[in-house]
Amino acid sequence: MTILSPLATKVFIPVAAVIGIVFAVVQWVLVSRVKLSPAAAAASGGGKNGYGDYLIEEEEGLNDHNVVVKCAEIQNAISEGATSFLFTEYQYVGIFMSIFAVVIFLFLGSVEGFSTKSQPCTYNKDKYCKPALFTALFSTVSFLLGAITSLVSGFLGMKIATYANARTTLEARKGVGKAFITAFRSGAVMGFLLASSGLVVLYITINVFKLYYGDDWEGLFESITGYGLGGSSMALFGRVGGGIYTKAADVGADLVGKVERNIPEDDPRNPAVIADNVGDNVGDIAGMGSDLFGSYAESSCAALVVASISSFGIDHDFTGMCYPLLVSSVGIIVCLITTLFATDFFEVKAVKEIEPALKKQLIISTALMTVGIAVISWLALPAKFTIYNFGTQKDVSNWGLFFCVAIGLWAGLIIGFVTEYYTSNAYSPVQDVADSCRTGAATNVIFGLALGYKSVIIPIFAIAVSIYVSFSIAAMYGIAVAALGMLSTIATGLAIDAYGPISDNAGGIAEMAGMSHRICERTDALDAAGNTTAAIGKGFAIGSAALVSLALFGAFVSRAGVTVVDVLSPKVFIGLIVGAMLPYWFSAMTMKSVGSAALKMVEEVRRQLNTIPRLMEGTAKPDYATCVKISTDASIKEMIPPGALVMLTPLIVGTLIGVETLSGVLAGALVSGVQIAISASNTGGAWDNAKKYIEAGASQHARTLGPKGSDCHKAAVIGDTIGDPLKDTSGPSLNILIKLMAVESLVFAPFFATQGGILFKYL
Repeated sequence: MTILSPLATKVFIPVAAVIGIVFAVVQWVLVSRVKLSPAAAAASGGGKNGYGDYLIEEEEGLNDHNVVVKCAEIQNAISEGATSFLFTEYQYVGIFMSIFAVVIFLFLGSVEGFSTKSQPCTYNKDKYCKPALFTALFSTVSFLLGAITSLVSGFLGMKIATYANARTTLEARKGVGKAFITAFRSGAVMGFLLASSGLVVLYITINVFKLYYGDDWEGLFESITGYGLGGSSMALFGRVGGGIYTKAADVGADLVGKVERNIPEDDPRNPAVIADNVGDNVGDIAGMGSDLFGSYAESSCAALVVASISSFGIDHDFTGMCYPLLVSSVGIIVCLITTLFATDFFEVKAVKEIEPALKKQLIISTALMTVGIAVISWLALPAKFTIYNFGTQKDVSNWGLFFCVAIGLWAGLIIGFVTEYYTSNAYSPVQDVADSCRTGAATNVIFGLALGYKSVIIPIFAIAVSIYVSFSIAAMYGIAVAALGMLSTIATGLAIDAYGPISDNAGGIAEMAGMSHRICERTDALDAAGNTTAAIGKGFAIGSAALVSLALFGAFVSRAGVTVVDVLSPKVFIGLIVGAMLPYWFSAMTMKSVGSAALKMVEEVRRQLNTIPRLMEGTAKPDYATCVKISTDASIKEMIPPGALVMLTPLIVGTLIGVETLSGVLAGALVSGVQIAISASNTGGAWDNAKKYIEAGASQHARTLGPKGSDCHKAAVIGDTIGDPLKDTSGPSLNILIKLMAVESLVFAPFFATQGGILFKYL
């Protein structure tokens, strides 16, 4: 028996989600107090977080009215660009979603020849379960629900970010503390909305499906796996499409603006500057929101599937069954308390306090969450229970499961800090990369690649230890809840992650609005800290993806009836070697897409700078819309082939060759994908911060390499430009590749197990 009653569980989960949503709304209201109309902006004040509320502009005699109007105009242009891109993208994704929903229904419905008769259960042949046709129908519905929730999460995140960017810029006039709080609160709106909506939609779906399934929990949670598939398939298109968009604009703006014309990063004379700022929102915010939502949905689904065939499911223990959702609910409450530390309990008063404030968020949330997990494990789990382990039931204690979740949580923190060490310009690895720019771009590239490869070592050991310990304690369920542990503080992780692009946009708006050098320095400091935290966020996403896909892989192998994955079997080995190749093929596609789109962008930026009279003098305006159109067209066209590669591979391999080879493909993709993803993200992050280290000139060493425009700086810009598609397109998309192939295989496992391997059946 559990201490927490089923009724208390039914109340606690939705209440925690509602608290999260209310908190997000409160944060949004606080951000909206910063006004974007000149009269209101002058009136809005308040004495906390900053050096008093006088405006620097007034000291320097700049016209305050014009600055506010300009900021509002730029914000409007960025918001319109991002919204129109996402609507265009969603039209294409909507078509795919409809087609794939039909595929799911037809494939899964055909398992028992579209029969409406009850069938013997997969794991307990003495009992009868609901017909496969209805499981096909419910899987299709949960796929559509997951997909829509993922799209809405990404869209809302983008809307919040574009709402907050100019407000952050305006607050920077009152002090760095004010700007930090505005950017961080906006990130928190996205983090809490996404974590809470993901939880509440999943919880409602389970309860509605339960009305039909009744005691057939095996069928119920098998159909719920579609939710994870929907979330991740949308995330793939969001990440790839958004990544191509943002990096095509970024590379084009940097190469012509900085290297050829020697103009600053966000100079309004640069035609690609609006497209670049739009890209930050559609790639880093909308794409990342969908990505982490997908991870969360899949780790929950993987844990629920395994639990449904363990003692929780067999004994119909609702509270024990909902343990993964209870962990997420506690996570929302913990993250809420953690956020208050950044916005209300401590003040950021100086530039050097920004990064420590963000790091404290990670440490506080992890420490509090450890206590939260211990409490919920004690309340929600029986002292002893059994977990399904490839055909047998393994005895597990509630404290054993606590260790599984906690080890995932702390492994996430370790990955985060190792990522920070390798990508922050406060430490020697990035400073060494910056120093290598003395001898040109070639040595910079060599040092950057070496750093990326080296940065893989400790995260892989952290993931390996997590896998070994959690599997030893609670088999595949242990790995699934370890992944959930890593994602349990998702609201704080997303807040920190979204803070980066918001600050980046704020810096761009300050530059374009012609604000003073002191304000641009403040927004640059916010942006530099945001760069590092974005890298930490990617580390979390990749680490959790590795654990999630392994848990899904275990569930797939069990469901498909594969008793052992034998590497020496030729069928498995060919799958393994092909699977390990897939991340390279996928990366090649995404890198080339960015390259060809950037090529068009560079030509357009050059054409405008050469042909528009008085553009370089600053008296004429560039044609921003053409550059936005180039990025939009390229990303929509180019996101389809990589998406098709990931979505079709499991279907083709499972149907034609069979489940043994497919299990090899999944294992190979997981093993090679994680390594490439970590190294690509960290290499790109290091090159970016090496460039910023030279530009800021904060230390004696940095000043010997600068200033902006020097040969050393140009070499750093080239490194940063090469790293852009690595850290923002290929790297982050790879974690979706490994998760998505695994969850897709799990959803289609009943079909592959009965109808798969056509080639070997008829040859």
